[in-house]
Amino acid sequence: MRRLLLAGLVAFTVLPAAAFDASTAPSASAPLDLETIMASPDWIGHAVENPYWSVDGRNLYYTLKRDGDTVRDLYRVSAAGGAGAKLDPAAMAQAEGPAVYDRSHTHAAFILHGDVFLVDLASGRRVQVTRSPQPESSPQFSADGRTLQFRDGNDWYGYDLASGISSPAAILKFADDPQAKKPDALERRQLELFDTLREMKADRDAQHAQQQALAGADAGRAPQPFWLGDKLKAVDTALSPDGRWMLVIAAPAHPDDGKAPGVIHYVTDSGYTEVQKARTYVGRNDPAPQSLLLLDLAAHKVWPLATDTLPGIKDDPLKAIRDRTVAALEKAGHGDEAKALKAPAVRPVTIANEGSGGGIAWSDDGHQAAVQLRAIDNKDRWIASVDFAKHALVAQDRLHDAAWINWSFNDFGWLKDGRTLWYLSEADGWSRLYLKPLDGKAKALTGSGKFEVSQPRLSTDGQWFYLLANKQAPYSYDVYRVSTGDGSLTRVTQYEGVDGYTLSPDGNQLAVLHSAPYLLSQLAVQDAAGGAPRELTDTMKKAYATRPWIQPQFVEVPSTHGAGVVYAKYYGPADGTGAPASRPAVIFVHGAGYLQDVSKQETYYVREQMFQNLLVQQGYVVLDLDYRGSAGYGRDWRTAIYRNMGHPELEDLLDGKAWLVKHHGVDPRRVGIYGGSYGGFMAEMALLRAPGEFAAGAALRPPADWVTYNHEYTSNILNDPQLDPEAYKASSPIEYAKNLQDPLLIEHGLIDDNVLASDSIRLYQRFVELHKKNFWISLYPLERHDFKHADDWYDEYRRIDELFNTWVKQRPAD
Repeated sequence: MRRLLLAGLVAFTVLPAAAFDASTAPSASAPLDLETIMASPDWIGHAVENPYWSVDGRNLYYTLKRDGDTVRDLYRVSAAGGAGAKLDPAAMAQAEGPAVYDRSHTHAAFILHGDVFLVDLASGRRVQVTRSPQPESSPQFSADGRTLQFRDGNDWYGYDLASGISSPAAILKFADDPQAKKPDALERRQLELFDTLREMKADRDAQHAQQQALAGADAGRAPQPFWLGDKLKAVDTALSPDGRWMLVIAAPAHPDDGKAPGVIHYVTDSGYTEVQKARTYVGRNDPAPQSLLLLDLAAHKVWPLATDTLPGIKDDPLKAIRDRTVAALEKAGHGDEAKALKAPAVRPVTIANEGSGGGIAWSDDGHQAAVQLRAIDNKDRWIASVDFAKHALVAQDRLHDAAWINWSFNDFGWLKDGRTLWYLSEADGWSRLYLKPLDGKAKALTGSGKFEVSQPRLSTDGQWFYLLANKQAPYSYDVYRVSTGDGSLTRVTQYEGVDGYTLSPDGNQLAVLHSAPYLLSQLAVQDAAGGAPRELTDTMKKAYATRPWIQPQFVEVPSTHGAGVVYAKYYGPADGTGAPASRPAVIFVHGAGYLQDVSKQETYYVREQMFQNLLVQQGYVVLDLDYRGSAGYGRDWRTAIYRNMGHPELEDLLDGKAWLVKHHGVDPRRVGIYGGSYGGFMAEMALLRAPGEFAAGAALRPPADWVTYNHEYTSNILNDPQLDPEAYKASSPIEYAKNLQDPLLIEHGLIDDNVLASDSIRLYQRFVELHKKNFWISLYPLERHDFKHADDWYDEYRRIDELFNTWVKQRPAD
């Protein structure tokens, strides 16, 4: 499913290139060629990015990439319509940032160029609150509206609206309190022996007592520091809107991160080979466990919030696998390794929101806090409230998954009543929006059915939730709204390709980002209750927009493996069918694993989609499937690959091939396969686990051995390699290298610090040792995981095109 963050990752939005020259744009009627497809994508146009409302709700801001470089310019457009205007540096200084509002809607605040600004909504008066070299963030108003709170790193400050004075909400010191230090035996003897030392100590004590007394009696002084010890460091902090409490997410100060491999840069500015430290391998050191501290800012006290009362946190969900692996290690004489796999008495957790769940949410009045915690073994997610009187966590919801907790659908917060939680959960197998009173039972607000909801936003008046859903079809995304009272779900937009949206300050309008297979994200505005939209942008270039692109057909491929249907996009000629066994075909495999490419939104794979058009022009048909493990189809589809990556997906790809043969006259002996990242992994698995099924394959930046990939992604699906070695053996292409018999092209960026180039080089070495034929590797010295340079794009796809032309298209039929 498309999410706002994905738009920032799309390759065509981040590629540096020479400035776009309209005179060199390809003709819309000219045949496609690789030079055009793989050139700088500036000739296509640019996606509208990061839209937000002006403080008064009359205008919208958004960013666009410049032609010729990666700089983003800020634009402003009237919500009533008209042309957007690019802001020059002088206008930028008077621009606004995404705003937050106080509860009475009399003031707004925003961050601009890293500084905090305050706006009086009645007069329009604007005050710059900070001017500092370090960036501030997270503005919020106190519950009573008298203070504007904001943070600098993990330190919080309050700006008093009446006096104009800023002061720290709390001072955190990750060191031992020097006043709390007890003298040891030698120090006590020194004090006994020397009068002068006793006098000096008495003076220090008197000075400290005086400062404590002054601080307690004078609210105008900075608060006394909290001494939190030198064994911890702050990962995140959250200040309550009433200013009374602070929650601190902490981690060990000096964790062992494990040994990291190096990425070698051969082509450098300096002319010398340089080595970059990369991320560690999965399981070589688990993420550092996190803990939670509750700070009472009024009483100046600290309490740790224990997690050992969370339901199921003392269970071992991996017991069966653990017992089997421990027994095997002990039998093999590896007792030390077996001992290291002992289950913890209390499972460690992470709390900070780093893109896969976690974090802290305060009610508007600051009287309630909710914390989301995730087990490091990936099997449980808890949402707990905080009992401030007992200084304890109170479990409100536990989501358990025998495979892994999704890194999506973890949004949560409070209704306006400050006593009811809302959250997303896959508890019934599909992402639903739930409501739960603190002392009551949870209910699914968005009902039932085979669809997912995401991006929930509570309206200003608290009466509605807006959200994104694929209720019409798995590949069709629109904004819906649901009443917080009766739970009736109503479709608001009619695009079928909504990427994201944002509510206007008064809650009456929606700014909608929408796209289509050949339309990059554009901005429109419509009434929040529904109705006709007003289109505000058109950032596509004529040469691209007027070309007669092949519209993908959304098809359902029957599964012969009990998976129901596999949704796919089919690219083919207008006649639709051909003589039996007459056509060559290519199957494209999307990357990331958990990504949805079969949708009516713009594709992440803009260049690849143009390449599919070129392949059809050359006589192929192309199929792009959302195999099992893809996003958009519920929990069971997502977790079908648990401990078995590359197996259910291959079954789906083979079903796709059979569908092409049956319905589109494809020669089963002339089918190629290609993809990048996870798609490259699947291209390798297809050739190595189903030899003879595909005439040739191209694997771009593929993980060939999951043991060397990162922890955050891999441990979710395969557990740790020390604990579950069989899952890694079953799921890694390098384990099947002996089966290679069909031509394989491997392409990899040498400075890829996501999937390391060593994966491909190690697999290549295995082929060498096995005396295999017809395998090649192409390495790109200046490319990371997402290729940036047009020359490299052209070279890798020239090789793919030649591979398919030689081994697929020209392969003689029986």
